[in-house]
Amino acid sequence: MTQPLSGKIAVIVGGSGGIGAAAAQMLAAEGATVVVTWRSGEAAANALLAKLPGNGHIARRAVVENTATLTELASDVQYAFGRCDIFVNTAGYTKPIPIGDLDALTDEFIDDMFKVNWRGQFAAIRAFAPMLKASGDGLIVSVSSIAGLSGVGSNLAYAAIKAGIDTMTKSLARALAPSVRVMSVSPGVVATDFVPGRDAAALEKVAPTIPLKRVATAEDVGRAIAACATHLTYSTGSLIVVDGGRAL
Repeated sequence: MTQPLSGKIAVIVGGSGGIGAAAAQMLAAEGATVVVTWRSGEAAANALLAKLPGNGHIARRAVVENTATLTELASDVQYAFGRCDIFVNTAGYTKPIPIGDLDALTDEFIDDMFKVNWRGQFAAIRAFAPMLKASGDGLIVSVSSIAGLSGVGSNLAYAAIKAGIDTMTKSLARALAPSVRVMSVSPGVVATDFVPGRDAAALEKVAPTIPLKRVATAEDVGRAIAACATHLTYSTGSLIVVDGGRAL
């Protein structure tokens, strides 16, 4: 069976759990050699490596708000493989804050959200851009959110940041063409532990409000990320919505 990503090196920042881990599984299944990063969950990253199809996969620590760790990661990948063809940004965090609670959006919280969820994403791309350009067929996929389109999400800052990720995707698609394609994948509600306090009961409550009558799995989003590499090869600057129709 032909593996379309055979020989490709895929780096997944935040790849040790949730959507990142699912993307690692999907890309490895298509033949890519995967580098997953972890922030504090080294054991989870190593457990993931043991389950990935293929061989040669590695895990490295990276902290997206610490640019030095990202440049070191890029150097490690260059030394280990001499290339990077696919770069996936899944790292980030959020905190539920009611949309009307403006006082809870303190300056410190907003600055930290942007530092981790936008500046860190850009800094990671900046570190890997030379290798992606050298590939000649590079791909960047950032995980965004339908919150960036609707303005409704875990908090107002998060929604604004995801809109910023979508804008970054479009801008970088122009800046890095034709050697690198740049895409965003925008999930709706996903059954992971990304949003603190969103338990199984909360997911069960929201599922009937979604046209497809279920919340997304991490694998649903991972498949969309893999599709950017394997099927959507004439797309760049595009936002792929994976929300079961929730934004309708």
